[in-house]
Amino acid sequence: MKKVYPDATAALAGLLKDGMTIMAGGFGLCGIPEKLIDAIRLSGVKDLTVVSNNCGIDDAGLGVLLHTRQIRKMISSYVGENKTFANQYLAGELELEFNPQGTLAERIRAGGAGVPAFFTKTGVGTIVAEGKETREFDGETYVMERGLFADLSIVHAWKGDTEGNLVYRMAARNFNPVMATASRMTVAEVEHLVQPGEIDPDCIHTPGIFVKRVVEGKNFAKRIEQRTVRKRA
Repeated sequence: MKKVYPDATAALAGLLKDGMTIMAGGFGLCGIPEKLIDAIRLSGVKDLTVVSNNCGIDDAGLGVLLHTRQIRKMISSYVGENKTFANQYLAGELELEFNPQGTLAERIRAGGAGVPAFFTKTGVGTIVAEGKETREFDGETYVMERGLFADLSIVHAWKGDTEGNLVYRMAARNFNPVMATASRMTVAEVEHLVQPGEIDPDCIHTPGIFVKRVVEGKNFAKRIEQRTVRKRA
């Protein structure tokens, strides 16, 4: 089975449709599948539900899909760096399903593991638990959260081979690995594409069985969301 595609547009060919649910890896602007996001923007697909830790910033990452009004709903845990996100949400133009960050990660992991729901103490007694089932275990109250499963996952890896085995680097090993398991189709963009056997099996984070398509990207932006430097003496 050939998994390598020449570019991001080709890698997404035949997969995109209006109203679909997409998981997009990354944390802030670190480890985001920027080439695949750009290809989604160019496709014009709309009414998307996007599962991601955040929605990038105004002019980068998933933020570009907000500008083109392609996202209908976000399932996220942090939205503080994106004014476009805030403006659209406050204007009633964008739906938001807000999650504590750990709960979001576990919902994705559960979806990938075939677990439809689980109970957690996080959010009990807050608006996070409104409308959700609660249950007592050992005298403590827990709220039920549903697992998440998408039509498509787009992830970014530092290195991958032609069989789809992936290695993530440092902070990019955040939501990418769990999202790669939690959809019907996973497409990975990699910074370095190598041949099978060139990655130590003990270093593989996502086995190729989860990845159906791979594209090697070039000239990644590697933006820094907020640059903080120490004043020199």
